[in-house]
Amino acid sequence: MPVAKDEFDDLRPLSFRDPAEVLDEDKLYTIYEISRLLQGLDADADLDGETEAILLDWAIPWMLTNSEEFVFAEPRTDDEPGYYGVDV
Repeated sequence: MPVAKDEFDDLRPLSFRDPAEVLDEDKLYTIYEISRLLQGLDADADLDGETEAILLDWAIPWMLTNSEEFVFAEPRTDDEPGYYGVDV
């Protein structure tokens, strides 16, 4: 349900950083690690499942919007996620 803007004290513009500002060009990351880095956390920060899901809600559209700036590698094993990095 929509909420009135005046219910919030702090409204800020929505802006996303470029992938090269977030990721090291010499490394590949999982989507989970990228979602943490986008929020200024360590890539290996320990998060509960609910928080991780919220961070993924931000990371996935960001990656799709910037898809031309990414490369990816298939998972090394079946139980591992894929890896993404900056296309340099």
